[in-house]
Amino acid sequence: MSNVQDIFTKNRRLAILRFLAEDQDYSLNTSVLQSALTAIGHGVSRDVVEADASWLAEQGLATVERLEGMPVTVVRIRARGMDVASGVASHPGVDRPLPR
Repeated sequence: MSNVQDIFTKNRRLAILRFLAEDQDYSLNTSVLQSALTAIGHGVSRDVVEADASWLAEQGLATVERLEGMPVTVVRIRARGMDVASGVASHPGVDRPLPR
């Protein structure tokens, strides 16, 4: 992965965690995440969002649930993901948020 692509990927993963952290039940489907990412300048395919969601789940930062019989994937943030989203903890594959 190039340095520029690495920057985009880490920033996109942080954005996903922050969107999840701000949601009322801490979960969003990948369609909503794709739209939210597009709104902040990360115009990516659903496959990229699905891959990021799976990566976040593999890292223990989120969970992924594919609804049976439906083409819907729901992503839910975990406690460690909340810590990374807020900057309390860090992860090498996710940007650190700027101080508020």
